[in-house]
Amino acid sequence: MFTGLVEEVGDVASLVPTGDGIEVRINASTVTTDIEIGASIAVNGVCLTVVAFDDTSLTAQAVPETMERSNLGTLVEGSAVNLERSVRASDRLGGHIVQGHVDATTTITTIESYDDGSWRYHFALGADLAPYVVEKGSITIDGISLTIASLDANEFSIAVIPHTAEVTTLGHRSVGDAVNIEVDVLAKYVERQLNLRELS
Repeated sequence: MFTGLVEEVGDVASLVPTGDGIEVRINASTVTTDIEIGASIAVNGVCLTVVAFDDTSLTAQAVPETMERSNLGTLVEGSAVNLERSVRASDRLGGHIVQGHVDATTTITTIESYDDGSWRYHFALGADLAPYVVEKGSITIDGISLTIASLDANEFSIAVIPHTAEVTTLGHRSVGDAVNIEVDVLAKYVERQLNLRELS
């Protein structure tokens, strides 16, 4: 489990195809300080398993299911990625409960800048995810815990403070870029329970 508070922006050192998946080595220094083989690491919001590491990098693998649901297939050597270690039971939960199980990708439709240095990012919203998205609710974009600022039938937006743009990959994103989306898992559980109740 993660919080959606990005600890570090790493960069892709190498990518090795493994059939329909990949093995990715990422240059990093903060998140490598206390990880171990088999540890979970969120890479752009995707929960991956660490298969190797040293003081300056970590290596993880992504299987076809992960590749199909996320934007990991767009990575190239040098790509910046948001990194977060799994949360400890003693940590503050500063973001929201993030599983690292990406639901889908979507695209940035508009980016607006404001005089105070903040930004408003707009994203396409498909019918498959729309039931789980609520105004002022939580959403994870490329592993970043964010609040939905506005919502309509086909789009949602988030407000981004200068700090978030500086310490994550959001500040380098452009209109048309694909991003990973994980909706709030609580909404999915509520829907599932309601559907089961209707069937019984």
